[in-house]
Amino acid sequence: MNPRKSVKSATNPRSAHPRCVVLGSGESGTGAALLAQHVGFEVFVSDKGGIKNEYKRELDTHGILWEENHHTLDKILNASEIIKSPGIPEKSEVMQAVRAKGINVIGEIEFGYRYAGKCRIVAITGSNGKTTTTELTHHLLKTAGLNVRMGGNVGNSFAAMVLDDLKAGQTKNDQRIFVLEISSFQLDDIQQFRPKIALLLNITPDHLDRYDYKLENYTRSKFRITLNQKRGDVFIFNGFDPVISSHGVTQSHPVTNSHPKRVVIRKGFFKNGHIRVGKTNDFDMTRGHLRGPHNMFNAACAIRTALLLGASPAKIQQGLDSFVPPPHRLEKVAVVKGVTYINDSKATNVDSVFYALQAMETPTVWIVGGQDKGNDYGPLLALVKKKVKAIVCMGIDNSKIISVFKNFKKPITETRSAEEAVKAAAGFAEQGDTVLLSPACASFDLFKNYEDRGAQFKQAVLLMMSYE
Repeated sequence: MNPRKSVKSATNPRSAHPRCVVLGSGESGTGAALLAQHVGFEVFVSDKGGIKNEYKRELDTHGILWEENHHTLDKILNASEIIKSPGIPEKSEVMQAVRAKGINVIGEIEFGYRYAGKCRIVAITGSNGKTTTTELTHHLLKTAGLNVRMGGNVGNSFAAMVLDDLKAGQTKNDQRIFVLEISSFQLDDIQQFRPKIALLLNITPDHLDRYDYKLENYTRSKFRITLNQKRGDVFIFNGFDPVISSHGVTQSHPVTNSHPKRVVIRKGFFKNGHIRVGKTNDFDMTRGHLRGPHNMFNAACAIRTALLLGASPAKIQQGLDSFVPPPHRLEKVAVVKGVTYINDSKATNVDSVFYALQAMETPTVWIVGGQDKGNDYGPLLALVKKKVKAIVCMGIDNSKIISVFKNFKKPITETRSAEEAVKAAAGFAEQGDTVLLSPACASFDLFKNYEDRGAQFKQAVLLMMSYE
């Protein structure tokens, strides 16, 4: 708890203001706390872990009380409303106590929407590709000169952006556009949140520990993105994703009786390096930086969204040409002695690696491994057999990977650092080949997170290039 402030005012039942408790103090929690204070709530922030100094300073500057490294229930359970971090599971002690008390619980996305005023919201979800699609959609709209901001699960807190607009008196401006990446955890905590355009990219097994290990529960959370859509809204979805198709989305709405316009992206939209939308719009994808069939689908979603919001085809093409994908996602690092090195550290599950290998057009040395999440490597077998010339394991325990792929009789070696892995991969690679870091695993056995893993990989490649 902040020692410089009295907690008495945070727990005073006689307070004239409704009391809001924010559980979790990251980017979204701090944004929610500041917005809640601005609209008249008495605010208290509680985090079971540590709070970053930058957020402590911001809370202190605005006189918002906080505690860290524990939840004090008697300072939480007298709230009129709770804004919960999406990372807090329902099975946690604090959430069981909150639910038993019957306090209304929402997420930061829902709270931001409550005060967003007149605006158009693009909400993007899916198991893979959310960040690339969100950043590309934002880039296309910005290139077209529209009034657009990006946030949610990537970038800025939605609540903090809404607070900026409230202070600037912009909430009656219906030309405002927010492009939001939304996770299943965030969707679990919405009530009235209504996107003008909702995008569902794909559904593959992920985070099932939060959903009783049932894919149908996780799928239901993803479809909540359409929960409050009505006529005049648009739902864009993947028509060739088997899980999405199995929910009969093309015949009837899977969640509610609302009727947004459905836009289905089917196979055949991409041909000869071009994405075709309707009879007249043709977009050349060979001039930009995006690669692989999955990114062509992501681009098709972003293009359709931009067209719906009024961007011209010429401006969209300009945006496609100039877009640089976010780091750690099929990121080209360098070409060393004719070998291309690609950082795909964000590929922490099998499905992401499938897309990465599918995008490879030259013989590939695959760097894989880390903290296994119960992976089934079966979907990768055909691609590894066809495209991979050698496997470099980078992790503490590589036994499962070796067991799965040893029958291919391709060279396999084990390493314990990014530098060691890059050196080993360089030994297998020849001019014209690709070295691909696409781990299929979490990073926490050797690295702080996937960003740290990707950064160390890039550093090792650049160091090797300096010796060339």
